[in-house]
Amino acid sequence: MSDNKDNKPNIPKFKFSSYWIYGAIFIVIIAIQFFNSGDLASKSISKNKFDEILYDNDIKKITVINKDVAQIYLTDEALKKAKYKKQTSSAFYRPGSPVFEYNFGDHRTFEQSVNKAKESKNLLVDLENKEQTSIFDAILGFLPFIILILIWIFFMRRMSGAGGGSGAGGQIFSIGKSKAKLFDENTKVKTTFENVAGLEGAKEEVQEIVDFLKSPEKYMSLGGKIPKGALLVGPPGTGKTLLAKAVAGEAGVPFFSLSGSDFVEMFVGVGASRVRDLFKQAQQKSPSIIFIDEIDAIGRARGKNSMTGGNDERENTLNQLLTEMDGFGTDTNVIVLAATNRADVLDKALMRAGRFDRQIYVDLPDIRERQEIFEVHIKPLKLADNVNVEFLAQQTPGFSGADIANMCNEAALIAARKSKKSIEHQDFLDAVDRIVGGLEKKNKVITPKEKKVIAYHEAGHATVSWMLEHAAPLVKVTIVPRGQSLGAAWYLPAERMIVQTEQMLDEMCATLGGRAAEKIIFDKISTGALSDLEKVTKQARAMVTVYGLNDEVGNVTYYDSSGNDAFVKPYSEETGKKIDKEISKMIEFQYQRAVDLLEKNKEKLTVLAELLLEKEVIFKDDLQKIFGERPFEKEEEAEVVETTEAKELPKDKISEE
Repeated sequence: MSDNKDNKPNIPKFKFSSYWIYGAIFIVIIAIQFFNSGDLASKSISKNKFDEILYDNDIKKITVINKDVAQIYLTDEALKKAKYKKQTSSAFYRPGSPVFEYNFGDHRTFEQSVNKAKESKNLLVDLENKEQTSIFDAILGFLPFIILILIWIFFMRRMSGAGGGSGAGGQIFSIGKSKAKLFDENTKVKTTFENVAGLEGAKEEVQEIVDFLKSPEKYMSLGGKIPKGALLVGPPGTGKTLLAKAVAGEAGVPFFSLSGSDFVEMFVGVGASRVRDLFKQAQQKSPSIIFIDEIDAIGRARGKNSMTGGNDERENTLNQLLTEMDGFGTDTNVIVLAATNRADVLDKALMRAGRFDRQIYVDLPDIRERQEIFEVHIKPLKLADNVNVEFLAQQTPGFSGADIANMCNEAALIAARKSKKSIEHQDFLDAVDRIVGGLEKKNKVITPKEKKVIAYHEAGHATVSWMLEHAAPLVKVTIVPRGQSLGAAWYLPAERMIVQTEQMLDEMCATLGGRAAEKIIFDKISTGALSDLEKVTKQARAMVTVYGLNDEVGNVTYYDSSGNDAFVKPYSEETGKKIDKEISKMIEFQYQRAVDLLEKNKEKLTVLAELLLEKEVIFKDDLQKIFGERPFEKEEEAEVVETTEAKELPKDKISEE
């Protein structure tokens, strides 16, 4: 019994389903077949029983069905006999129907035996052959088609989802409907521009769109037109989707959100149909906003990779999107927002003004924006008093908003793993090491000789970078294996607008300091400098072929931003030889420069390596005690300069062994 007001038991409600109909039809078919066939077990007789009835002259007619089964009809006199009373009094027996059935086996033998009995006993038995198909035989013949139809209905229901009509039929016809999720006054979005840290320029652009939807007369009174669309472009994790969520929360108009892959389907014409339905819904709720995330799923340039049949369907979807965005009759107040990190592959017709009037680049955050992002993500965390958010922002150059969110969560997990009551500053630094360098492997087996080589290698990096003016200042050096590296040196690269030749050369020299230290101390070199050599070679090649920073090759670049020279060298064989020669000469010169620096500071290099072997991890303070203040140390200007250089993650600044 339930505890409701009427004290009535909670009787479960009957939930109607189409499967009940299928079950009822199946039961009716079984009943009809059983009723037609009667009690099969009691009607079937053996050969001896058949011969007995036949020679007693009790058979009026024998009907052979499909040359397989003989249906036996008795004479009127035989039906009155007591020995047949059990069959004739059965509820399944109907007058005029066969009383017995006999499975005789071979049809020809059966006919011969019946004809022989008729001749020998002068029997008046009619023998006829008849072709007959039962309802089960008919169903069995159509069974493959029935199975295919059921499978088709099953997939239609799965693809159509729970909505789009009642029952399987309604869901089948809803496959061409849009899958966009609608946010309106009934489904409030809590994300606003206050939840989006940094991205000031991008917020300003989309804020104007929101303002236009709220008060269009302010712009239209001057003859302005509503923008058709805005494309958010930027690296992964920079907050493009978050910015769209903030637009949904701020706009106060219906907001349709979906992904580019929602238009893609296995059936021809479905993508274009969904585009039409999406814009139809948006126009009915005008003014409104449509947000298409990862638009490169359907917006790739046409005419490329056209060897696959599915490409034609994607192009049809794109053509329909182009028509809806800027075709005849598209004067409704519908704005399209889209996001992608692959703007280079989008179709030019999609990118032109009149469709996406604005392209908003959402870049990686600078130091000030990273501090704002940290402030957002640390709000729900329980922090200790020693957490320095400004220092954390300095320690994470190249981190995106998603990276910072992951770092804050990783710091909380590290603190919880150590059973702390709050998250301390060191937990955040450990989280940076974990994300950038990988998991610490203290149990990795390293021989003392190998450990000594690693210590001098990392000490060489630290020493050279400390002595060079433009090298990135050192933060931390460790010989504890982490990830795929046996040791690492962390630097704090400056965020520059431009990079000069001297700055790149100093960074190359510091990177080669590890191999130079091995050569000076052990007079041998190892494979531990693989990542160092890879990084230096890429830098040298970029200086010669991309930035035009080599005097011999000259002020020329062989870089094509369009990507059309991927398989063709844009220079001759002679120029290629000159490029290889200059790259090699540049690297060897910086290597020799590192060797000379370490020769002059060999004693301090040895002290630093021994300290590293003892502590395994040393910091900037330890280097100051050994080397003193950096010769070129300058006070940072109070005003922070906005930068777009140094976009690489800190792992690119790590010397991995």
